[in-house]
Amino acid sequence: MKAKVCDLKGEVVEEIELPKVFETEFRPDLIKKAVLAIQSKRRQPYGPNPLSGIDYSAENWGPGHGYARVPRLKTGRRAAIVPQAVKGRAPHPPKVQKVWKEKINKKEMRKALCSAISATINPEIVSERPHKFEGELPKIVSDDFEDLEKTKDVIAVLKAIGVYEDVEYAKSRKRYRAGRGKMRGRRYVSKKSILIITGKHCPLHRSARNLPGVDVVYARNLNVELLAPGTKPGRLTVWTKSGVRALEGWLC
Repeated sequence: MKAKVCDLKGEVVEEIELPKVFETEFRPDLIKKAVLAIQSKRRQPYGPNPLSGIDYSAENWGPGHGYARVPRLKTGRRAAIVPQAVKGRAPHPPKVQKVWKEKINKKEMRKALCSAISATINPEIVSERPHKFEGELPKIVSDDFEDLEKTKDVIAVLKAIGVYEDVEYAKSRKRYRAGRGKMRGRRYVSKKSILIITGKHCPLHRSARNLPGVDVVYARNLNVELLAPGTKPGRLTVWTKSGVRALEGWLC
């Protein structure tokens, strides 16, 4: 399978042979399993203090008082500790000991990663996310792209290869988060846009990071969640030539 490489003006300069990883079978089930496994590792255990609701000097009055025989506070007659009482303990609270981490086999994770990479060159899958782009996929740019130090230069290249409309779409979809997350440092929600994959550490990682929804990553640091945010594969991806070369030798 061959693909076209564009220069910074969007003009085709050469054709290269794509690595075999781009021919991997599409497995949305494995991709979803892998993304959920990655997300589960960030889950923070939570639960109440083990003494919550029972740290009282409450005592049962015993028979002969005409009251239910439940623990009652010594400073009054309010019931305490038992779950059926008003302000009693929680009967089955969340436990800090619960293990949230989900397991996945190494071969399944690698197969999911290869499948997510192959999905990035399928126009139908990419359009279903939905992403907005013009022309053919994959979008591969010469290595000069990695040396850009100005955000305006990065925007010019994205416009030249026909993907900048997706960045504008992501910017227009930024909105307030629903619920209490607004009070916890997560006031806004925005869409994921382009994923730029490079072959090495370069100035592009700084010049493109401020664009709405855009992520920049080295090819060696790729993971399934970056390629399939929210378990939905087919993220619009821009590769540099060295980023594609870094995948040579991958077998799935």
